[in-house]
Amino acid sequence: METAKLYAACAFAAGLAITLFLAAYLTPNQWWRRANARALLIMVVGAWGFGSLILYAVQGTRPVAAGTLESTAAAPVPTSAIPDPPNEPDLIAGRPFQVHRDLNLRAAAGVHAARLVTVPMGATVTPTGAREGDWWQVTTSVDGHKKTGWVSSLWLRRDGE
Repeated sequence: METAKLYAACAFAAGLAITLFLAAYLTPNQWWRRANARALLIMVVGAWGFGSLILYAVQGTRPVAAGTLESTAAAPVPTSAIPDPPNEPDLIAGRPFQVHRDLNLRAAAGVHAARLVTVPMGATVTPTGAREGDWWQVTTSVDGHKKTGWVSSLWLRRDGE
């Protein structure tokens, strides 16, 4: 499971626990004798509300080591983390990227374009420099055949990412 999803799940689980604790002490006992829509509404709204507050409260922190958090406010941003400026395709042309997951190589930019081939996870693709939003034209070798097509840049990673 991705780290962000795990944090969110933990935050909403903690929100549910807080809601149940507060509901046990702040509402009349007769409300909880049998399940009803009111109890369900209190649990859902409380878990959502407290979970959202927890996520908002820790938004400026990031994990550093097991069990520790460090504020990102004072942390310098490495220059390698700054994305390439838009409208400058020559900055990505010729720089190889690794495929993050199996990736559809398409005939044109967009999910509705015909799929030419599936590039396997871990393969290397090289952008040609042509871009349309998040879609990059790339060249790659699949099963010994050189192919050129369009891929979503969201599925590409540089070495070390």
